[in-house]
Amino acid sequence: MALISPSRRLRRTPFSDGVEAAGVKGYTVYNRMLLPTVFRSVQEDYHHLKSAVQVWDVACERQVELRGPDATRLMQMLTPRDLRKMNVGQCYYVPIVDETGGMLNDPVAVKLDEDRWWISIADSDLLLWVKGIAYGYRLDVLVDEPDVSPLAVQGPKSDELMARVFGDAVKDIRFFRYAMLEFQGRKLVVARSGYSKQGGFEIYVDGSDIGMPLWNALMEAGKDLDVHAGCPNLIERIEGGLLSYGNDMTDDNTPHECGLGKFCNTASAIGCVGRDALLRVSQEGPVRQIRPVEIHGDAVPPCDRLWPLVVGDKQVGHISSAAYSPDFATNVAIGMVRMTHWDAHMEVDVITPNGVQPATVYETFWI
Repeated sequence: MALISPSRRLRRTPFSDGVEAAGVKGYTVYNRMLLPTVFRSVQEDYHHLKSAVQVWDVACERQVELRGPDATRLMQMLTPRDLRKMNVGQCYYVPIVDETGGMLNDPVAVKLDEDRWWISIADSDLLLWVKGIAYGYRLDVLVDEPDVSPLAVQGPKSDELMARVFGDAVKDIRFFRYAMLEFQGRKLVVARSGYSKQGGFEIYVDGSDIGMPLWNALMEAGKDLDVHAGCPNLIERIEGGLLSYGNDMTDDNTPHECGLGKFCNTASAIGCVGRDALLRVSQEGPVRQIRPVEIHGDAVPPCDRLWPLVVGDKQVGHISSAAYSPDFATNVAIGMVRMTHWDAHMEVDVITPNGVQPATVYETFWI
């Protein structure tokens, strides 16, 4: 197997020393940073995530900071979600679209103040797009990438672990809200959020210098909770329908095609650069949409390319992510399916590397 050659273009994170000491076995590249993908095995990490607590290095979820008098105006220009009722202390999941309504990113927006935002991004060069909009419209706003690196704590025992490090106030944080909590004399944004359905938190570590001290504090405090280093788990995210930008959706897809229409307030999100295009999409409806798909038969291999969904000799969509689920004893998958075949319990075939396997389309994900 070929190895990735290290260079300054491929950035380590403030937590890389801890990740390596924990025995990481695989990485992917995300926003030109290292993102762990497996520690013991995907299956062992999956079972542990559902039963205990894990600490995830997700520093690759870089922040795009908007600061200045026009910060809120700029934030609304980027997304079709209406932000007028969003308060300081809240986090919003926000589709970011271009002028055609195509998805550029699906980050979490963190409102720090009326004139200051963080956009916690998925894997794309969103910083350059935001800078371009700010410059093109001559907005009074600073756009930059601050030294802020998220560290996630996920799993059913995450509340207990976090309380031991940050105090019981952490238990009062509501879903997609945050509090400013102290660690070693520094106030950090601690949000109840994360890229799993097992519950947990994301800590926005403001300053690389306290990355490893926080990592070590969490590991020490969680020894009796069976804390482990972990990472976003392929199986669990598919079960929960958590989409991966660049895998399940790209700029060729609108939010409506990705099942994110509920986050598009196109009638009221005035100022969004893709609003006019999305108004047409919302009126006409998408012709294809993401759906959960069960693939029957033998366990499927990793999905490193799109697998065609077919009925007879006609392609009706594709599979973008797939894995065998131990808990559901079947192959779970995320597919983009044409409207002619996206109804629940529609029977289709998937052309996998193992050959053609029968599949069933569903409306709701497994967890």
